[in-house]
Amino acid sequence: MSLMKNRFKITVLYLFILLGYLPAFSQEKLSVEQAITAALENNFDIQLLRNDSSSYALDNSYARAAFLPRLNATGGLVFNNNNQKQKLADGSKRESKAIRSNNLSGSVQLNWTLFDGFKMFATKDKLAEFVKLGELNIRNQMVTTVADVINNYYNIVRQKQLLKAIEEQMSINEERVKVAEKRLSVGLGAKPELLQGKVDLNAQKAARLKQQTLIEQLKEQLNQLMNVVLNTRYEVSDSITFSNDIILGDLLGVVEKTNPLLQLTKKNIDIGRLTLKERKAERYPILTFNSAYNYSKTDNKTVINPFTPLYSRNNGFNYGIGISIPILNGFNTRRQIQQAQLDIDYLDITYRNQKAQIDLSITNAYKDYELQKKTLALEEENIVLAKENVYIALERLRLGISTYLELRETQKSLELAYDRLIAARYNTKLAETELLKLKGDLVR
Repeated sequence: MSLMKNRFKITVLYLFILLGYLPAFSQEKLSVEQAITAALENNFDIQLLRNDSSSYALDNSYARAAFLPRLNATGGLVFNNNNQKQKLADGSKRESKAIRSNNLSGSVQLNWTLFDGFKMFATKDKLAEFVKLGELNIRNQMVTTVADVINNYYNIVRQKQLLKAIEEQMSINEERVKVAEKRLSVGLGAKPELLQGKVDLNAQKAARLKQQTLIEQLKEQLNQLMNVVLNTRYEVSDSITFSNDIILGDLLGVVEKTNPLLQLTKKNIDIGRLTLKERKAERYPILTFNSAYNYSKTDNKTVINPFTPLYSRNNGFNYGIGISIPILNGFNTRRQIQQAQLDIDYLDITYRNQKAQIDLSITNAYKDYELQKKTLALEEENIVLAKENVYIALERLRLGISTYLELRETQKSLELAYDRLIAARYNTKLAETELLKLKGDLVR
């Protein structure tokens, strides 16, 4: 069963999370699918990357504007009140005060880049690739978040199973104390046996308190991953489930197409190639179409120079073609082209290095997965033997044909068997989750 089959199914439990109805929520059992759904909807890291992706999408929505002309308008109205004094070459003088005039001007300019070495096309494609990069960043974070949720969730399940094992040991110790009290009451036992039984029982009670606290702490960590209110109460599953259809060849065969990290690097390579096109385009001339409509009007109330008009107006339309040819800029364009190519080469090496490391990680994780499955099968058999051994030792103690030391030894064996069994279950799940994370199969 896919972990994400309920990806878009919001359950009543999830509504309680969002609305903060903690009393109702505390009565529910949280499944791993519901925890994943909550995290994918609310996790802060995912929300931040979605914001970045929206920014890329916004830029891309205006990408076609690079092909459009630029239209600008200017205008102004100036009032003048000046004092003028002139001395001419023939010796005559003119002087006047409070000469008033006003000037009205306006202009509309249209500039259109007709050719820039196809740089605008490369820039448009680059913006589209950034949108895809944003989506891949979100997917990569989603895969990481889902893996964290699964590991945290099943760690809680693991600690619950350990708590159950402690409580089972407590029941054995309680029975031990009862047997010791009975034997002491009829004069067949010794008080140190009773005292030791109570000491062991108290130790188990302390261990249970510690285990309960650990479970609550892990739940708070899961609450943070899901971005729900702290101290939200719920129960988790009692068992750890596994997938049995993981094949190494299938993982290695599709990892280049599905691993989020490799996809991110490949997308950065695509963006790097478009950046190289932009840099190469700077070698070409830039051809522009320029036009403007200009209007100006001057109204002088008084003039002291007879050749100065009292009123003048100028308006008209002009247009033309402009060309800018790069000739020499200190070889800066060549340097930028070489730098862009080096960036592509660096990313290509990074990709091949990541691919090799991921292949190695998958191979090692699969070997660990197989090891943990074999260990789990062995420990499942051991726990049956250890439980039977404790049962026999307890019955022998009741019959008075064995000592409490024998029972304590079998209890210790059972405790260790539980530790190994529960660790094997959890480690198997960790290995499985790591394999699916490396494949990128945690989010469909």
